[in-house]
Amino acid sequence: MIFNHSLIDQAETLLDRARTAGVMIATAESCTGGLVSGLLTEIPGSSDVVDRAFITYSNEAKTEMLGVPARIIEGHGAVSAEVAKIMAKEALLRSNADIAVAITGVAGPGGSERKPAGLVHFGLACRDHPTRTIVQRFGDRGRDAVRLASVATALDLLAEGVDLFR
Repeated sequence: MIFNHSLIDQAETLLDRARTAGVMIATAESCTGGLVSGLLTEIPGSSDVVDRAFITYSNEAKTEMLGVPARIIEGHGAVSAEVAKIMAKEALLRSNADIAVAITGVAGPGGSERKPAGLVHFGLACRDHPTRTIVQRFGDRGRDAVRLASVATALDLLAEGVDLFR
């Protein structure tokens, strides 16, 4: 698998903490293309805390699967805090999870002056808690590096979400 030992350890720790807290996890992924859910489900026994994953790579998928309004995507762009927030909220609403993380960004190559390669927005939605977003600017360090850094950040956010239920 493409995941290094550090990411696997991080995922195993997250799953153990989620299990102890009795919470389920969902993901809504765009630029990572399912890597977060892929990593979590790489670990045996993860099905007791991983509910589902939404891989919404295209704008149409974000709208059809998660109900992100097309006008929000048109107005802010798919790579935006607004879209990440809605993705996280809707993943939570459309699942049996207690915590949902969303990721949308520009892994590269390419990008634009306003939205360069390495710009990634994250959303974290937790039942009975406000949804929050963060942005990371990983820089144009290559597609794989940006995607794997995004996975690590998503795991960190999920761990913060688990802590709300402990």
